[in-house]
Amino acid sequence: MHDYPLTAGTTLLIALLMFGTAWNVGRAREKYGVKAPATTGNEYFERAYRIQLNTMEWVMVFLPTLWLFAAYVGDRYAMVAGLVGLAGRVLYAVNYQRDPATRGTGFMIGMIAFGVIGLWSGFAVLRVVTGY
Repeated sequence: MHDYPLTAGTTLLIALLMFGTAWNVGRAREKYGVKAPATTGNEYFERAYRIQLNTMEWVMVFLPTLWLFAAYVGDRYAMVAGLVGLAGRVLYAVNYQRDPATRGTGFMIGMIAFGVIGLWSGFAVLRVVTGY
């Protein structure tokens, strides 16, 4: 892990985003009077809840791929791609909370970052496996 400090720092920022989305759900639950275990009842709470779930879904595929990218391509490249993906998710979350119809740009930025690291690390792993 000492060989990937930039990817580790990026991972911590992504974990902070996950904490922030969880915090936002708790805040929305209190603000809009949605008592646990309910997950519906107020549109703004439901937005916060969906943002948290969507972020968790994204993290489940993004982080392992980011670390493969760091290991097979490089720490600095992984940091840049990770920060781009993170920025996309932050934009997604902010826009979704304001107006769900505007979440597309942030979503696409995150997906493009994932596509780049997924394809590039996939080719890098394949190169090692095949000996090219």
